[in-house]
This record gives sequence, structure tokens and C-alpha cells, in this order.
Amino acid sequence: MHSLALSGLATHALAQQAPAPQRIEITGSSIKRVAAEGALPVQIITRKELERDGIVSAEQLISNLNINGNGLDNLASNADVVGGAQRGNNGATSANLRGQGSSATLILLNGRRVAAHGLNGAAVDLNQIPFAAIERVEVLKDGASAIYGTDAIGGVINFILRRDFNGLSANARIDATEAGGGNIFTGGFVAGFGDLNTDGFNLMATVGVRSNKALRGDQRDFVNTFQPDRGLSVDTRGTPFATILPFSGSIIPSSGAAPFVPGSTTQRASGGINVLDLPGGLGCGAIDGMAPYDDLLWDFPAAQFACSWDTGRAAVLQQPVDNTNLVLAGNLKAGDHLIKAEFTASSTDSAKRFSNLQLTPSSARPLRYPFNPDTAATYTRVFDELVATFPELEAQRGLPISYRWRCIECGPREIETTTDTARFFIGADGPLAGDWDYRVGASSAYSESQSTLGGGYYYTRTTTDADGNVIANGIVEALNTGLINVFLLPGEQQSAAGLAALEAASARGVTLYGGKFSLTQIDAATSGPVFKLPAGDVMAAVGVDFRKEKLTFNGDARAADARPQILAAPFDDANAVDGVTRDVKALYGELLVPVTKDLEITAALRTDDYSGFGRSTNPKLSLRYSPSPQWLIRGSYNTGFRVPTFNQIFNPASSSQYTGRDLVDPLTCPSLVPSSTDPGCTALGIDVDIINGGKTDLGPEEAKQFSLGVIFEPSRHFSIGLDWWSINRTNTIQILGLEQLQENFALFPQNFLRDSTGKLVAIDQRWVNAGETETSGLELSVRGNAGFNGGTLLMGADVSYLLEKRSRVVASAPFGDSEIGQFTFSGDLGLRWKHTAFVTYNKGDWSTTLTQVYRSGYKDQVSPGVASGTVSPINYDPKVKPYEIFHLSVAYSGIKNLTVSAGIKNVFNTDPPFANNYDSNFGSGSSWEPRVADPRGRSYAIGVEYKFF
Repeated sequence: MHSLALSGLATHALAQQAPAPQRIEITGSSIKRVAAEGALPVQIITRKELERDGIVSAEQLISNLNINGNGLDNLASNADVVGGAQRGNNGATSANLRGQGSSATLILLNGRRVAAHGLNGAAVDLNQIPFAAIERVEVLKDGASAIYGTDAIGGVINFILRRDFNGLSANARIDATEAGGGNIFTGGFVAGFGDLNTDGFNLMATVGVRSNKALRGDQRDFVNTFQPDRGLSVDTRGTPFATILPFSGSIIPSSGAAPFVPGSTTQRASGGINVLDLPGGLGCGAIDGMAPYDDLLWDFPAAQFACSWDTGRAAVLQQPVDNTNLVLAGNLKAGDHLIKAEFTASSTDSAKRFSNLQLTPSSARPLRYPFNPDTAATYTRVFDELVATFPELEAQRGLPISYRWRCIECGPREIETTTDTARFFIGADGPLAGDWDYRVGASSAYSESQSTLGGGYYYTRTTTDADGNVIANGIVEALNTGLINVFLLPGEQQSAAGLAALEAASARGVTLYGGKFSLTQIDAATSGPVFKLPAGDVMAAVGVDFRKEKLTFNGDARAADARPQILAAPFDDANAVDGVTRDVKALYGELLVPVTKDLEITAALRTDDYSGFGRSTNPKLSLRYSPSPQWLIRGSYNTGFRVPTFNQIFNPASSSQYTGRDLVDPLTCPSLVPSSTDPGCTALGIDVDIINGGKTDLGPEEAKQFSLGVIFEPSRHFSIGLDWWSINRTNTIQILGLEQLQENFALFPQNFLRDSTGKLVAIDQRWVNAGETETSGLELSVRGNAGFNGGTLLMGADVSYLLEKRSRVVASAPFGDSEIGQFTFSGDLGLRWKHTAFVTYNKGDWSTTLTQVYRSGYKDQVSPGVASGTVSPINYDPKVKPYEIFHLSVAYSGIKNLTVSAGIKNVFNTDPPFANNYDSNFGSGSSWEPRVADPRGRSYAIGVEYKFF
């Protein structure tokens, strides 16, 4: 039965029997059986389907699976500042089946584990999967803790490599966007020698290369964070033309002495003054990317004379990634036994780019634009414009000007990450005794990453060694000389001396951190018939599994006595982990009982022993009932048990300054809505630190899962399948969002840290075992085929429908409101409805496919001014509209040894729907949602594959 990768097809048709059926092992079971629709929903995606639909990487495959969640797991959604579980994921992309999280989705290569990403040690980086060697992909859309291990809660994705390729083929593909940026290039070759059936051996080698080019925000018109009429604007006063701020020793010595706003005796301009925005000024828009700060939308009247800058257009929408994969594989027949050896390796280079550096004055960074011969002209112009509106400042003339500035000349901040992986496996399988067979294997794998600062990062202060020699030039000292002009007008350029001063303070090339995750595994299993019942053989499987996991995470690589501070560089020294290890020993068994000819029941049980956590035993029970050839009913129940990752346990506490204006003190502001008129509800902003890190007292989380499905195939031309599933997780390991902590202040008062006066100074947002989550949904698959005009017409649709998604922060608290269709900053965005529909027409050497991808809308993020009622934007829409795009592809194989494919992705060039997103404080996107939509727009793809022999 035809299946389609791009449409997320579950192979829901009852397979036709081969003349001499051979038992094979399908993902989700250790018992070999005849390939047919089983008791568990397994989606099989073939190499041919991947090629036809232009899917050239595991990330593209995952993004097209309806059952994959919408979290910060791909290279678009993880392209900006993120927090929590996504910290340290530079350059990585991962899977998130059924929205349960990347660390609860098990990734296998040929049925065995691969190493997790070197920086986080929790989730597998899909960039290491050698896509050029893929034969098929099997997606188990059900929990599999009783078969593969306790962390397979969301499901399993098994990438299966070619095993018997003979010949030499080369392929190349380009996927180029119409608007420019974000182009994708792939290429590779596969070489194989020997035929397993005739020669008794096969040797294969594959090399694949892929290059994803960067896509910048300013390359797409839909990226525009200045849309106040729709409730969106930028909450930053760090602008290319500097914003003047109160600061000790400057022309405005403190916030209490800030100038009065004209006509007001209560409000002050302490939120910042940009002279471009003063009466008679050029206007904020005179500088590219700037606009007036929306003090109403952010409910911040003290900033009514400030400007802001569109950080979204400066961000990178898609990270640049270059990847090379290598596979060397050998298979040798020794009688009825098959001996296998594999070596896989990959190298991935990525560059995560952020908006340009923002510099803000503080006691450690006393930024002051001085009055001296080099600055006199600019200083006088700025000061004259200032006192024209605030004449009371005249007495301060000649004092330094304190400011907040966005350094355009610095270029975007960039973190370059290299990740190298390798895996060696050797194993064997074959007959054991009677009708029993065995399989054994041993593997060793690692993933090692290192992140290095690129451009855009600078040493904070000038630093000298014990002998007085300068070891780092500081950007603060460079700025305070006045050589760098922070008040450039349109058309003016930074002086050569100013650029040289910036370059001298650059921290380019400093190692940020590095990490290595290694995995050693030995496993053995045997399966076969136990005894015979009237309905057939009772089949059994037993196995053992041992693995050792190890994580090392290194912070700053510089000598401890030579570490000049680097401004805004996200060093993770506090989270250094020196070679922590974990041993996991497991014993499992599985029994398939044919109760009648129409009913079979499978029971599985696995016991895992984790060093440091003890033993967990998890059962799985499934049934398959086929009362007639046209009907199949199936169901399952299983439990899961997931221990914390190394980072969740061992990362020490670290703090970072919060810069948003949506936090209040829940003790003094029960409404939780920031207000400029209620002193108790003042937005906290930079007065509060957020504490992140691990906790050594974390315990495991547990899960219970249910599924029930029915498949109806009245003829070989039509089938329909419907599966219901439910996952309940307790004692969940999670980072509670700041909004959750505020809303549940009474349950977590200890997380709100105060000084001796009772002032809130920090919020503890470290990992906790908290509460419970409930998720359930329906998955529908429809397939049809018919002859048409001398060819074959194939049609289908796959739907994922969320029925329930809710949580409670502690077991004693009631469940919160439904999280379906509700905006979240960094968690999984629960879309109610997702579907993919396709039509394929095959005739002769031609194949044409039209695909529709649909993602439902959701309730949008709300800015503080809208939430408080301070402002009502005229075009405000509380919902994000659905996202719908179409793809068209054509393939031709009428020339000997040559296959050519071409396609148009996003045929109608549909932009991502507007979303009230602002990419600040661990969010993602800016005026669009990268967890849902593809920012590339219409693209044209062409690929060729040539088989030399």
C-alpha cells in the first residue's frame, strides 16, 4: 500500500501477503513477524517517498510529521535567545513526538540508540543522521518503554540504513528561495560492492553533504515588529542613535532627578530620551530600523520620548548549517548468520546569530559620552536639542551624557558551533535453535561540540595582567573616549578611529564552552515460538541491554587568571560538569498470544536499573483484533519512567538579568497586570534576576499511556484509520514558566527571593518535579487509489487533532485551563488541528504530487498595555490565523540510470501568519511564529540522481 512521507502517512492498509512471507522485526516489537498492520501504529516512510517529496534532512522530515509537536526544536525556532531545556542547543535540531518533548522521544539508528547532543546530553541532534544512506524510516506513534527503555514516552523514530546496495550512484539537489536567503544544497554518493544473496557479502560507503544558508530577518517583508495598530511593538530602547538615560555623574544624574514631561507634574522621562523623538526632531524613523517606543502598548509612560529598534529584522530566521555525514557498512553472511559492522560519522558547523549588541549603563559599565575636542560638535548638537524641550538641564552642560546604544557597527552577535559525532557498531543475527533466532550487538558512540564566539562580542573593560600589560581592550573605555560616535545622523559614518577602537576590543575566537556525550551499549535478544495454540504459535522474545552514558561539559577554556569579562557572552562556567556517568541495566521480555485466528494479544515487560535512581519495571499490553479482512481494531496500555538528564541534575544555579516589562511582584500585584499607575504593579524589568540550573534532588517522572484504533479497508482501493491516544505524566521534570510561577505564587512562595526589605530581587526558575500533564488526541489517516487515464491516482489525508492538553503545577492543585491553542513563550504550542493532504498521479516514467499542509490558529500573545486596557489597537486580533501552504513536485525516470525531480514548495508564496511575538526573554520569532511556520517562502527545487552502474 502506497505511503507518503510528506503527508505523514501511517501505513493503515492491511498489507498484502507475499507468496512466501518472511518474518521481519518492525519498530515497536522484539518479535519477528510477517509484515502487516500490527497492534501499534507504525508509520513507514520509504526512501523513494523522501526523494520524491524533496526531503533531504531529518529536520525536514520531522517538521512534516503531524504528530511532531511545536516546540523550540528546529533551526528556525531555536535561532534566537532561548532558555530552559533549549539552552545549549546551538546548531541542533530534535524530534518532539506528540508534544512530549525531545528528551522523551527516542531516536534509533538501525534499531539501536545514538549519542545525545554533546552540549545538552538530553536529546539527539538529528543532524548526525546520515540521510544519504537511509533506506526507510519507521515512526512508532506510541510509547515503547517496555521494549526500548523508559524514555520512549512520546514515541520512537527508527532510521534504517541501506544494507545491500550494489553499484555507484551520485545525487545533488538545490532548493532555492524566490526571495533570496535560506537556500539549501545537498549532494552525495553511495557506493556498494557485493550481493548478499549471491556473493554472501556487501560493502557500502556513503558520503552526504548539506548546506543550509542563513536567512536574515531583513530578507522577509513579513518580519516587522513595528505594528502597534495590531498590538505589537519592540520593548527595547537600545537604538543605533543612542537613547539618553539617567545615571550618576551624567547630565541627568539619577532617575529621581530626570526631567519632567511637559505639561505633567507626575510623570518623568526617566525611561529614556531620544532627541530624534523630541518636538521638532527628525523622528525616530530617520534611522533605518528605528521607530518611536510604544509607551502605551508597554504601559511605560516614562519612555514616551524614547525610540526603539526592530530586533526581529536583525535576527536570523534560519541558522546557517553545514553538515557532512559518512557511513561505512559491511554485511557478511556466514551460513544462515549475518554479521554486521557499521561506522557512521558526522561533522556539523552552525552559526547562531543574534541582534547587535546593546550597551546599557551600570555601575560596572558607566557609559558616558564626554565633552572634548573630538566630540564637541556632536555633543553640542545633541545637548541643544535636549534643552530645547527640557531647559532645566542647561546647568548640566558639559557633563557626560549617559546612554543606551545599539552597536550596528559591531555586526550581529554570533556563536559558531562545531559538533562531531561518531558511532561504531558490530553485531550479528541468525538462527539459534529450532525456530528461534538471536541478535547481538555492541556499539560505542559520542557527540562532541564546541561553541566559539564569532563577531559581535566585545571585552567589557580594559584588563591588565600583574605587570600592567593590557590583555584585553574594553569597549566601555573605547566608548568613553568619545572616538566612537553613538549619535550618528542619517548619512554619517563611524570614523576610522572609532572602528579601530571597536576592533581592538573584539572577543572573536574565544571558546564559549564545549561538551561531549558518549554512549556505550551491549545488547542481546532472542525470539521464537514457545508452543502452539489452535490459532497459531505463541511467540516470545527475551533480551538484555546494558549501556553506559557519560557527559562532560566545559565552561570557559581560558586560564582561570586570564578571563577578561566579555559583554553579553552566555558563558556557562557554573554549569561545568566533569565526566558524570550513568549505568543502565535492563532485562525485557515479550509474549505474543494468538487467542483466536482474529485476535492476538501481546504483553511486554521491561525492568531498567538506573545507577542513582534504582529500578523501574514497565509493562505494555496490546491487542490486535481483525474480525474480517476489512476491519482491524487495535489498542495498547503501557507505562513509562524517565530519569532526569545530566544537565537537569548537575547544572549549578546561574542567574541572568530579566529585561522585559511583563513581570510584576505577585505579592503586591494579585492582578499580575503591569501598571504605571499602581505602585504595587510596577513592571520589574531589570531589577530582577532569573535563576536557572539543575537540582541534585530531582526524581524521575512517570507516565501512563493508552491507545485505541480502528482501520477499515473495504477494498484494496480505499482505507481509513482512526487512532485515539492519551498520555498522562506525573511528577514531571520541568521548568515552570515565569507566568506559571506568578499565577501560582501561593504554591511557590519560596521561588520568589527577596532582600532584607522584602523587595523581590530574583525568581528561582530551576528544574523541578512538579505536577502533572494530560495530553490526548486523535489521528486520522485516509487513503484511496484508482486508475485514471492510463495511470494511477493516489489520494490521502492525515489529521492530528488534540483533544486535551492541560497541566497542574503540583499534584494538590486543580488542573489549569486547556492549553490547546494557547500561546506559550518557550514550551510546546498545542495546535488543535494539523493535517496534510496529497494527490499523486503516476503514469509511465512520470510522477506528480500536490500536497497541502495545514496548521490551525491559536490565541495570541498579549502585550501589557492591551492586557491592562491602557490601549486598544484598532487592528488588534487576539487570534493567530491558520497556516496553509501547498507543495508541487514532479519526478521523471525515463532516461536510463537517471532520475530527475523538480518541485515548487509553498506554491502560492504564503507568508507566515502575523503573530504578536516579540523575540525577547527566551521567546522566539518576531511578528511570526517559527514553531509553526516556515519563513523561507516560495522555493524552487531540482534534484538529480545518476547511477553509474
